[in-house]
Amino acid sequence: MTSSTPEYIPNLSYDSVIFGFSGEKLKILILEYHNMKTYALPGGFVKTNEALDDAVKRGLTERTGLDKIYLEQFHTFGSMHRFKPEIMKRIMEEQGDIEEKDHWLLGRFITVGYYALINYKNVTPKPDFLSDSIEWYDLDQLPELMMDHREIIEKALEHLRIHLDHKLLSFNLLPEKFTMKELQQVYEAILGESLNRANFQRKMLSLNILKRHDKLYTGGSHKAPFLYSFKKP
Repeated sequence: MTSSTPEYIPNLSYDSVIFGFSGEKLKILILEYHNMKTYALPGGFVKTNEALDDAVKRGLTERTGLDKIYLEQFHTFGSMHRFKPEIMKRIMEEQGDIEEKDHWLLGRFITVGYYALINYKNVTPKPDFLSDSIEWYDLDQLPELMMDHREIIEKALEHLRIHLDHKLLSFNLLPEKFTMKELQQVYEAILGESLNRANFQRKMLSLNILKRHDKLYTGGSHKAPFLYSFKKP
């Protein structure tokens, strides 16, 4: 990485809030930088010959191994409070990079926030060359994050909650067929509150987006739940 390399667009980055659902809790993928105990969202830079959306998809595929991921751009972050070149300088020094006062990575970056919704069980997280590790953390047990990454998560969660009903068809959080209880668990994990079972089922059925299948029998129970899937658009 040298200051004369025009491979990436200067001053532009992206950060991804990757939500995963464990069956009970909403989780977020967090990476840790080498030898720094510094935690951050997976992010990256945009090549000069690359569309922004393609750059984000490339980064997520590298971190998750998945190539079909629902992505949504939700906000752009450009506060002067996020300009902290000393953090990137430490990261570069840990990698053995030659220190350059005018290195493009030490400049101010406007970052575009994306969130992704994926099935937690389908992912084997892969750290990048700057990271010691990348792990799933419960939403309510996140480590202290660098710069404004906590604010980015809160903004992503706010956007997801507001538009939740409209995003169901794009979810990758559930298996292809699921029970109403499993769907309710996703809602409760994202909203952070308990929902009335009867009211929730009535609401979901009224949206006309679910297709009902045969019951899920697990031992002859006469109260076996129906399986559902999302209707194709």
